[in-house]
Amino acid sequence: MDTEIKHVAIQGWPGANHDIAARAYFNSNPVNIVPCLTFKELFDKVIENPNLLGIVAIENTLVGSLLSNYTLLKASGLGVLGEHKLRIKHQLMALPGQTIADIKEVHSHPMALAQCETFFQNHPGIRLIESEDTALSAMRIQDEQLKGVAAIASSLAAKLYNLEIIARDIETNKHNFTRFLIVGQPNKAKLASMLQENRINKSSLVFSLPHEEGSLSKVLTILAFYNINLSKIQSLPVVGQEWQYLFYIDVIFNDYQRYQQSLDAIRPLCQKLRVLGEYEESHTLFETNGSGQAKIAEIIKNK
Repeated sequence: MDTEIKHVAIQGWPGANHDIAARAYFNSNPVNIVPCLTFKELFDKVIENPNLLGIVAIENTLVGSLLSNYTLLKASGLGVLGEHKLRIKHQLMALPGQTIADIKEVHSHPMALAQCETFFQNHPGIRLIESEDTALSAMRIQDEQLKGVAAIASSLAAKLYNLEIIARDIETNKHNFTRFLIVGQPNKAKLASMLQENRINKSSLVFSLPHEEGSLSKVLTILAFYNINLSKIQSLPVVGQEWQYLFYIDVIFNDYQRYQQSLDAIRPLCQKLRVLGEYEESHTLFETNGSGQAKIAEIIKNK
């Protein structure tokens, strides 16, 4: 069993959803978290350090795609090594002994605040303040002993920073999932091993097309002919080229050889086709799995 320590850069601080997703994905490995304030910082660090991996949110079931991360991924030259889907839960936390009646301000990431809008409609006297990160907001409350201030963050953040959850699962929509990509330097040996085990069944691609009638339809028709399932398509404009677009697509397949044949078939129709990564599709839709829970409990115990 692979028990190598994984050094993983995340956007946010320990206890953030990126942290939970990283520990769940690498469930059999010890994980060393490298915090980053921005996704740009994350990609820069992974580019500079070949031993560092990154985990990056790419889409959410409520707000859609994180478009800037597509651009950062393409520009970085890094590969997509895997994916993880995480159920997002938001907890309201403060220093121990306080109740919702004591809270005057709530700090968190803008997305977390927006996803808890209905809860705060019942508490109009609370001021909502945007911050860089959910877990960082929780850490600041503990570090500065801020009474009357709460944070929206994960249950892990509450435990890591000795805060008390005063309202649980306050997200408006319970069908709130985020898909994360694991990015890093491509590992040919790891890819070959996964191919031998028949575990590669998903791919992320990017390409542009000539601005002419039916160009995208032709590509999609060929993929369908080869029994390739298009699970995601995202278009972004090419900067500096009017009415030209990049198409980012995710495809799922059962036959790797047929998938490779489909790439050969669409390549003459595309401009600058690039395979961003070939990996195993994630079906995990829980906050963490058993191994992840055990590791998180160990972190709390030894902190």
